[in-house]
Amino acid sequence: MGERGEGHVMERRIRVCIVAPSLDILGGQAVQALRLLQHLESLPEVEVALLPVNPRLPGLLRRLQGIKYVRTIVTSIAYVGSLFRDVRRYDVLHVFSASYFSFLLAPLPAMLVGRMFGRRVLLNYHSGAAEDHLTRWRRSAVPAMRLADEIIVPTPHLVRVFARFGLAARAVPNFVELERLPHRIRRPLRPLFLVNRNFEAPYNVAGAIRAFHMVQGEFPDARLTVAGFGPERANLERLVRALGVRNVTFAGRVEPGAMSALYDAADVYLNASRVDAMPLSILDAFAAGLPVVTSDAGGIPDLVRDGATGIVVPRDDDTALAGGAIALLRDPESAYRMAARARAECEERYVWSAVARQWIEVYRGGRVERGAEIQAPVAAEAVR
Repeated sequence: MGERGEGHVMERRIRVCIVAPSLDILGGQAVQALRLLQHLESLPEVEVALLPVNPRLPGLLRRLQGIKYVRTIVTSIAYVGSLFRDVRRYDVLHVFSASYFSFLLAPLPAMLVGRMFGRRVLLNYHSGAAEDHLTRWRRSAVPAMRLADEIIVPTPHLVRVFARFGLAARAVPNFVELERLPHRIRRPLRPLFLVNRNFEAPYNVAGAIRAFHMVQGEFPDARLTVAGFGPERANLERLVRALGVRNVTFAGRVEPGAMSALYDAADVYLNASRVDAMPLSILDAFAAGLPVVTSDAGGIPDLVRDGATGIVVPRDDDTALAGGAIALLRDPESAYRMAARARAECEERYVWSAVARQWIEVYRGGRVERGAEIQAPVAAEAVR
């Protein structure tokens, strides 16, 4: 099927429906889905729209979404209804996925409805908990994922995880918007730290606070900004008081558009997560010029090369995390070189121009070059 252009027949645009959380659920998936939507809109090959897994109900029904448990029921009914109403308009369903019960509530209905209407279904799995999810739910999750025509993941780590369960996956990385983040060289390198993960156990913000406490023993004027929200907030504040940590600011929930100021104000990015895939926060830190000290959770070692683009330490090792941060502050020239290499890798590999063609290939059902899937860039090694 084609569309008639100026004197010739052009290939019809691919109609893509992105099924993902809206920014009403602030998190990495929502931010990445919005970025993808906005950039796909600029491509002549694609017609794209968002179908939110968390639709806002109209009028008085909106109040039901403020009631615990009732919210899940009414939102799920509205979501499934929107799938039946809208899916037939599209060629491809691009379904964002997390793990566990979230997988049942959002991706699974989209895959089932997509298959019912004969649409191409892409499962874009973003959770760092994939191995545990597939192990615990092997009898249900693995067969369910085979409903997808293709599984897309952001890191080679997840490609390897899925392969262990007999599932083929393709890596297409997340991307960063360099133009939205002010970049600067951290000279001098000050002990100003940033943590911006949500306050949930897998992200181990408590570990970052304990590591910062050790850093403060060496650098008494060190400061930490903690941006995020979640059920661990009260526990984290109690931890700060119990340890006697000074100069800690809880910034609360920060909308994506306001995060650039926090990146710009900090000089070192700290991440202690226990479970992760390809955190956008680290990509944003790279783009802003922040040297990164992080745990080795999940796919992070695919993103951060220890000693080259950041410092990577074993997860749940607060002492090692603190030691990495102290090492950077004592050797700011090394921190500068790491940050420069990380920025160069962003410009080469993790920007829209580097991933756009990969998504078009995915939507058309083709293959990207294997080197583009899993090999780390080497050009940035020239930055010394």
